[in-house]
Formats: sequence, structure tokens, C-alpha cells
Amino acid sequence: MENFRKESDLLGELNVPLDAYYGVQTQRAIDNFKISGQLLSSYPDFIKGLAFVKKAAAKTNYELGLLDENLYFKIAEACDEIVEGKYHDQFPVDMIQGGAGTSINMNANEVIANIVLEKLGKNKGEYEFCSPNDHINLSQSTNDAYPTAIKMGLLQMNTGLVEKLEKIIAAFRAKGQEFQDVIKMGRTQLQDAVPMTLGQEFEAYAATLEEDISKLNNNAGLFVEVNMGATAIGTGLNAPVGYATLCAKNLAQITGFPIVSAPDLVEATPDTGSYVIYSSAMKRLAVKLSKICNDLRLLSSGPRAGLFEINLPPMQPGSSIMPGKVNPVIPEVVNQVCFKVIGNDLTVTFAAEAGQLQLNVMEPVLSHAIMENINFLCNALDTLRDKCVVGITANKEVCLNMVKHSIGIVTALNPYIGYKQSTQIAKEALETGKSVYNLVLEKGILSQEKLDEILDPKNMLKPHNK
Repeated sequence: MENFRKESDLLGELNVPLDAYYGVQTQRAIDNFKISGQLLSSYPDFIKGLAFVKKAAAKTNYELGLLDENLYFKIAEACDEIVEGKYHDQFPVDMIQGGAGTSINMNANEVIANIVLEKLGKNKGEYEFCSPNDHINLSQSTNDAYPTAIKMGLLQMNTGLVEKLEKIIAAFRAKGQEFQDVIKMGRTQLQDAVPMTLGQEFEAYAATLEEDISKLNNNAGLFVEVNMGATAIGTGLNAPVGYATLCAKNLAQITGFPIVSAPDLVEATPDTGSYVIYSSAMKRLAVKLSKICNDLRLLSSGPRAGLFEINLPPMQPGSSIMPGKVNPVIPEVVNQVCFKVIGNDLTVTFAAEAGQLQLNVMEPVLSHAIMENINFLCNALDTLRDKCVVGITANKEVCLNMVKHSIGIVTALNPYIGYKQSTQIAKEALETGKSVYNLVLEKGILSQEKLDEILDPKNMLKPHNK
């Protein structure tokens, strides 16, 4: 037993690894919650969020005369080290646990306390000199510290997600420029429509994703309102006068985010509306991203019996039985990520709805679902950009031949010969296999010069006068 130290809590004594910076309550969480396999240590921005909150709380307590200067500086130093990436392996609690986040809050309290004890020349577990509850958790409850830490984590993670999104938008836009002269058929309901360029198609992908940058940032902006100082239920019991406003100010200074104190702490403590609306923005992005991947799979289908308008970079052999087959594996995996994101959004919805009275105890699964979604989307966006979009090439002749032989170009004749006569031409072209071009000339409907002008695909790519 020499590799363990004994710590005690409400339920009695428990062995904790001697070299662990966490303590008895974290150890109970390790023993109790073997659920998702995804640990707090898998989410470094969340750990940084906890350190931000604990540093801001310590600074506020010091400024209000509740914490002596030496202990405050040691706590601040410990928090800074955690923000820098140290001690993250000391956060082994499963992301999904009962207790409304108490295990994660106490994990942070214990780790910071034991780091401070080392700095004071004391042994881990000598909590009379620096206590997880009396010093690190001073003027706080899990019910204000934990959701505030989630929000600090999500603000950081959103910044990373938006950066990934901006990069893939730039990749699609570059392809739009590269393919600006590749004429092809547009399609509606999987049927021939009217001509366009492949560049217009890829520019549209960039434009639709670009819309989501403002949605993500605006919705993440709701996370700047925090309930520090609410303590257990929003009444501020055990927090000094002025703590809530000052703590929010300190948190803003520490993080660089415009953090403010919620105007009604009783309302803010059980409220999870900001998570719901941010999750919905990620769902919107996932739906769009999945649609784009559907398109890429269709446009690259073939090579002999599909559309084959574009080539995706070949990433791996596509079959264990069919020689030469290569599958669109990157769009496929991104589709699956999008399905996961959409499903997690429903989890967020149920978890938010499950709040009761002055607290929502489902915040662990709620925060896990959102953070998992951000990680999945970041990885998917990078993968789609690096292993697919930047390497896409166009099959120009295939695209052009489809335009030349399409019935869809008859739409351009509507303003000149009327919808009824255009329909008759289209029907005859389908029945006889003749081209629209030849049928119009045979029937003497238009001169060749006028017909060439109207049916020049380049003239059908934008509005024009007759």
C-alpha cells in the first residue's frame, strides 16, 4: 500500500495513488463512472476553462479580503500552469457522470490544491494548508463554477472551429476560381436543368459555409454571460457582497473574452438556452456539410456509369472483391460525422429540457455532446479539405459533352419561341434522340446565327436581355 495515500470525505477513507494530484472525490468518480471512455483530459480547452474560473475566483476572494496574498499567488500560479498544458493527465473523470458536474469541479479543486501544496513545500493531501473546498472552491459552488468553466471551454473551442471552417471555405473558393471556365449542366431533382460552370458550383459551397461563421460566433457570444457568484441556486449564499460582478470582471481580464455577470443569477443557474442555440448552429453546419459531401460523391460517380464530372483524390482501394474500384471515402466519413453531430444535437435538446427547478443536473452529457461535436467537426473539416477538396480535378470534356447533348438547354429558347413550342422540341428530342439544336434548324424556327447565339452555354450562365 506504499504507493497510495489515504484521503477521507463524507463517505469515509479511500486510497488515492501517492503521486496523483487529484484526491478522494476524483477517485470516487473514477470508480463510479466508467461510462463513455472519454475523459476530461480529452478536452484540454475545458480543463483550461476550469483553471480560468478557479484563478478568477481566487483573485476575487483575495481582492475582497477572503484569501491571503501568498495563497492567492500560489493558486494563480498553479492555474497558469494548467492553462499552459501541464497536469492535464490529472483529470481522469469521465465526461458523463452523475452529480451535475461535482466530480469535475472537485477534480479541479483537488488538483490545484495539491499543486499549491507542493509549491508550499507540503505533501499532497495535507489539506489543512490548502483545501480543495475551503480555499480553491471558496465563494463558489459546482453549480456556478462548473457551467462557467464549460462556457470558457466552449468559447475557446468555437474559435478553433471557426478557424477550421474558414480554411475549408478558402479551399472551396480556390476551386471555384480554378473551375470558373468549366461549363457543365446544372441539375434539379437529379434531372438536367440549365448550364452553369463547375466554378459556380464550388463557389456556392464556399458561400453556404461562410454563412455559418457568423451563426457560430453570434451563438457562442451567449456564453459570455456567466453565473459566478450564484453559488448553489443563484441566491449567492456563502459569497460576499460584490463577488459576482467582480469575478466576472476578473474572468474577462484573464480570458480576454467579454465576460459579464448574468442579470438574474437564479434564472441563469438552471438555464441552458445558450447551449441549445449553439448546438443548433453546429447542426446547421453539419446539414450543409453533409449535403456538399453528397454532391461530391454524385459528381465523382462512375467512372464509366456515373456522372464523372470531377475526380476525387484516390485515398485507398475500394473493394476486397472488385479490382480497380476506388471509393469516395473522405466524403463518406464526413457524412457520418455530420450524422453524429445531428444526433448529439438531439441529446443536447433532451438534456436541456430535463432541467428541474433551480438546477439542470444533465449538464455533463450536454457539455460532452457539444464538445464532442466541435472536435468531430474540426477533424472532419480538416480531413475533407486536406484529403479531398484541394485535390479535386475537373473532367472538362465530360462536362461539356453533357451540356451539348442535354435537353435542358431548351430552356434558353423559352423567351424566343415560347414555353409550348420549347416543350414540343424537348419532347421530340427525347423521343428521336436528335439534338435540340438540329430540331430547331430543321423546323426553321430560328436562324442558325440566332440559335448559336442563344444556345452558347456561356450566354446562359447569367441574366441577360433578349
